[in-house]
Amino acid sequence: MRFPFLFTRHGVALALTTSAFLAGCGPAAQPSGVNDPLEPMNRGIHSVNKGLDSVLLRPGAKAYGFVPEPVRQGVNNVADTLDLPGDMANHLLQGRIGEATTNFLRFGVNVVFGLGGVMDVATAAGMPRDSTDFGETLHVWGIGEGPYVEMPGFGPSTARDAVGTVVDLVMNPVSRATSGDAATAATAAKLLARLNDRARYSNTFDSILYDSADSYAQARLLYLQSRRFELTRGGAASADGAAEDEGFIDPYEDQ
Repeated sequence: MRFPFLFTRHGVALALTTSAFLAGCGPAAQPSGVNDPLEPMNRGIHSVNKGLDSVLLRPGAKAYGFVPEPVRQGVNNVADTLDLPGDMANHLLQGRIGEATTNFLRFGVNVVFGLGGVMDVATAAGMPRDSTDFGETLHVWGIGEGPYVEMPGFGPSTARDAVGTVVDLVMNPVSRATSGDAATAATAAKLLARLNDRARYSNTFDSILYDSADSYAQARLLYLQSRRFELTRGGAASADGAAEDEGFIDPYEDQ
């Protein structure tokens, strides 16, 4: 679960040069519990992020919620389409050719038949998006999760996902391929999509940030559990049928 607060520029050639490396590596072992040696610093950053949410995001999301839903959905669809080149690149780096192909077709269908991505024609045609990022790529390459980190402006993360976020931002193919008004419009669409997420799930975010006894511990718990499940792609249960509660995280535990 990422707090709303983007693409990698790796191409087919780079994916091919890493294929041998990928063949010899497996996904990193999935950790359990909480690894938060940076908690004092993280809590300070969390307080800043919470203040930004209170002053900017929360009221902004409420105002954006008055925009007609079809308009907001259209902006979300554009932002989703703009994310697809990064998804494709990361899937190639992960050796997931099928997912990369599906997202390539999805991108083409929505750009051509969906008015540049305003309409999500691809999902209706049976091509749902398979989201990924460079943090997942590092996981597939066998890079460990590392300590928990709260990023300024981005919220909960881990050391591995923080690196992935920076790479995705710096190597964004859309920002590199566009300039001027086009680049500004792309950035605006992505920011408005995040604002829409804040409005859509306002009750959940408000419950975590303002209603819980320890918003930092709750945000950390939810992020780690959801991210770890996401990286297993639904295969969280162990092969030997281990009990579900083996992966339980005490939100107040620090290791």
